Amino acid sequence: MISTKTQPSQPTSVAGPKSSSSNVKTMVNPTPSQDKIRDRAYQLYESRGREPGQDEQDWFLAEEEILKRAR
Repeated sequence: MISTKTQPSQPTSVAGPKSSSSNVKTMVNPTPSQDKIRDRAYQLYESRGREPGQDEQDWFLAEEEILKRAR
């Protein structure tokens, strides 16, 4: 029997117009990484004395704080 597995498609890159480096702008990703949010949420958890049951609140507060700093 022959396997007919297909390979996942690879993203393609598209070349834009050539420009001088002085005209190139860096785009900032406004979405914080989950690692940063996780680290901050854990800090909040520890600051509360490691009291369980408020995981979602810690996560949302951490995400909000990090997004404000990114602006």
